[in-house]
Amino acid sequence: MGRFHRHADGTEHEHDDHEHEHDHRDVGDHSGYVETGPSRVAVLESILSENDRVAERNRADLDRNGVWAVNLMSSPGAGKTTLLKRTLVALGEKCRVGVLEGDIATSLDADQLSGLGAAISLVNTSAGFGGECHLDAVMVRSGLSRLPLDAIDLLLIENVGNLVCPAEFDVGAHARAMVYAVTEGEEKPLKYPVMFRSVDVVLVNKVDLLPHLDFDLDRFFTHLQDVNPDVRVIEVSAQTGQGVDEWCAWLGAAGR
Repeated sequence: MGRFHRHADGTEHEHDDHEHEHDHRDVGDHSGYVETGPSRVAVLESILSENDRVAERNRADLDRNGVWAVNLMSSPGAGKTTLLKRTLVALGEKCRVGVLEGDIATSLDADQLSGLGAAISLVNTSAGFGGECHLDAVMVRSGLSRLPLDAIDLLLIENVGNLVCPAEFDVGAHARAMVYAVTEGEEKPLKYPVMFRSVDVVLVNKVDLLPHLDFDLDRFFTHLQDVNPDVRVIEVSAQTGQGVDEWCAWLGAAGR
């Protein structure tokens, strides 16, 4: 039995031994799943079903208050927080922004975003949520309770840095975006297809470093198109500000 997951469009399935065969390398002994497989799928279905019910409640609360929400995901160190700092400055008074900051521990990222005009709610998954490597709908609902939704137009949810689990959980956002750093290698869409397939826009970050890297941007784009041919791509540098205006324009257009 392969990995069970649900796509952004609501469809769900397992990948069996013959699906997506990119090569014929030995990937290890999975015989331990023979007896636990059906139970594992049932548990995952139950978890995701309950999560989805809470996610719908989150989305309904956001809609009731006229808030458009984006779930922003990436691997650790891809530059989400730095990009958010640029975003808050660029948006200025054009839009009332809230940030729901997700981290396993510490307030380091939330502290960086304070004082930039956004209402901020911090969710540490180690504080009563088991130290999970992602945000789920229940965690986001907890964070929403500490935000003035009636005074926010746009909510940016900075998920925990992880290229696997965050993509599997609907948190109640209206759109999904991911920050991908060129320092991560061209092959990541092939290695983490669920994440790249689940998002509406990919922000290719740290492009200012391209002259100093052995990185094939065209090859990355080819891999990305193989996984998600309709995804929007914006090249950005959170360090220099390149592409931030285009990203903010996408936020404005998509939220209308």
